[in-house]
Amino acid sequence: MSVYEYLPPYYRVAEGQVYSPEEARRYTERLARTHYENFTVVSWFLPRELRRHMFNIYAYCRWSDDLGDEIPDRAMALDALNWWRGELDACFDGRPGHPVFVALRETVTQFDIPAEPFHHLLDAFVQDQSIRRFRNYDEVEHYCRRSANPVGRLVLYLFGCRDKERQQLSDATCTALQLANFWQDVTVDWEKDRVYLPQDEMGRFGVSDDHIARREFTPQFRDLMEFEVKRARRLFARGLPLVYMVPRRLRLDIELFTRGGEAILDRIEAQNYDVLSSRPALSKSFKAGLILQRLLGSPRR
Repeated sequence: MSVYEYLPPYYRVAEGQVYSPEEARRYTERLARTHYENFTVVSWFLPRELRRHMFNIYAYCRWSDDLGDEIPDRAMALDALNWWRGELDACFDGRPGHPVFVALRETVTQFDIPAEPFHHLLDAFVQDQSIRRFRNYDEVEHYCRRSANPVGRLVLYLFGCRDKERQQLSDATCTALQLANFWQDVTVDWEKDRVYLPQDEMGRFGVSDDHIARREFTPQFRDLMEFEVKRARRLFARGLPLVYMVPRRLRLDIELFTRGGEAILDRIEAQNYDVLSSRPALSKSFKAGLILQRLLGSPRR
């Protein structure tokens, strides 16, 4: 199986080619900048000396996500993810081959980043191949600890933030962001046969999978979504002190992502929690306004 038949053309690498560090850096930067919708803030505001390292981390995350999400056959996706994990192990053993890992090797060496968060991300994508429902919030939170929280910790490593306190605050923000995306994408995930709303809470509020399948917005579904949105807001509030505990150059990014996540929750609330009829989304002009507002102001307290 060639994974490239399921991925965009710009992912492709020449079979057997040995990539120099410079060639590998160009590859990860091109991949990151191509996915500009997720990477604009990093490109604009990160210190120049850190950008290439963030490109390297992002390229790893992008590849991992797409191997898990774009290959339609679950067995083939698992094979691809296992291959990718082998490339990750080779990177940490000092034998990187794929250009993502040639570039990433420089990053993990310079910043002494452990392999654990990279493996946790892969664990989440492997889990996606077999688990499509979550019995309770503990299981959802456990998934977020693998799918979202490692990304925040990787960013902290780039800024020399290695202590438990700041990592836990970052975890709260990243989990909140993941939840905001889940509640925004209830119908999108349904089309992939995934429901991230905890099954026990759905039952407690009188909501079933059938309501999502039929796009049937009921008072019970509204109450469930209000409950879930409030939970995400509490997590954003818990993680906000991190803004004042990191180097100044990182504060902007943390606050922008927090405000963006909270804005998604605001949109859900503004449409009376009906995420079944239409997907609440932020326009490009709204995102630009967030950035401008932050640049003209100061971090909130």
